Amino acid sequence: MLRLGGKASWLGRMDTITHGIAGALISKVVFRGEDMLSAKPMNRARIITWSLMLGAIFPDSDILRDWFSSDQMLIVTWHRSITHSLVCMPFFALALAAITRWVARWRKWDAPSFLALAGIYAAGILSHIFLDLVTTFGTMIWSPVKWSRPAWDLIFIIDFTFTALLLCPQILAWVYRQAEGLKNRAIITWSVLVLASLGAAALLKIVGAPISAQTALTIILILAVVFLLPALGFRGLRVPYATWNRAGLGAALLYLAAAFYAHRVAFERVEKFASLLELQVQSLGALPLPPSLWHWDGLVNTPQGVYEVRLDLSEPAGLAPIEHRYYPDALPNPYIDAAKRLPEVRQVLWFSRFPLTRFHKEGNDAIVEFSDLRFPQVQKDRPASFTYRVKMDESGRIISKGWVRE
Repeated sequence: MLRLGGKASWLGRMDTITHGIAGALISKVVFRGEDMLSAKPMNRARIITWSLMLGAIFPDSDILRDWFSSDQMLIVTWHRSITHSLVCMPFFALALAAITRWVARWRKWDAPSFLALAGIYAAGILSHIFLDLVTTFGTMIWSPVKWSRPAWDLIFIIDFTFTALLLCPQILAWVYRQAEGLKNRAIITWSVLVLASLGAAALLKIVGAPISAQTALTIILILAVVFLLPALGFRGLRVPYATWNRAGLGAALLYLAAAFYAHRVAFERVEKFASLLELQVQSLGALPLPPSLWHWDGLVNTPQGVYEVRLDLSEPAGLAPIEHRYYPDALPNPYIDAAKRLPEVRQVLWFSRFPLTRFHKEGNDAIVEFSDLRFPQVQKDRPASFTYRVKMDESGRIISKGWVRE
């Protein structure tokens, strides 16, 4: 997996697991699919779920090119392009449907028709494209016709809350499918999810977005209420299988609606911030910060540099003092000009929404760095993610160039 600034390329996509979970949930709610892993023989309903899940993860197959290429620029020029394209989506859906029909005939499975499978795969691919669009990275949905990167900036690239809303109802539907072994399934599932939550909390701490001990305890208690309480008196058995899944899809959609509203509020606060400081705005944005919908990163791009203001929507607007940081661009010089003429740097600057240029000397060598402040800095003593460095000697000859690694 390509690494930028010492961080894995998960910065470039919503995690593939979440896409697969979303695809499985959609198949159960919309297409009457069944659990993929079952003691039953493969049937039409299970093929539907498998197909939509595979369609939902298919676009991330573009990372396979990373494994066979030494091109460091693929993360900005290739990822989230052709396989994430609305233009190319029908062709991929038809190809995947043809492969599935061939496998079904070979295995003598009862599968949906070719056209039905094509529609199912299209729904899975569309779910992936949509869930990538709501993040901040940008998705080339019109490639190869147009190489732009729309981004809706609604949720962080990895959002454990959103993933949980998609996953937990499906697990509940499995736990409460029958009375036999119910309490054991509930206790074991709760224990596994608690361990997973603690692991997620540890990961959030590593990426600079820790949650408090009180929040962690609250999550554990919520999981206990949701997974263990319905086991008392076998009350959970009264909820139909489909109802659990519908609740999950509904909750996920409500979460996205809340994120949309929070983004609008945060964006308005960034606009007011820029107006208050009378900034010469080239572009501005409100980007989500983990781990909650309350925290946003306001960025304002100006001709001289980038302004950043961290927002907490739980605080009323206008009451809290505005604290911000200013990241000035380095003053132009021949080394920066030479670096900007490099094809790789032009690609980095095309990709960057909030670009920052830094310059310093190491002995007689000149160091030019280009960063995109859209991606949060994990630790203060380390460079921001997606930082491209060019090192030149005193005469301007390139000594080295590439993404900054830890």
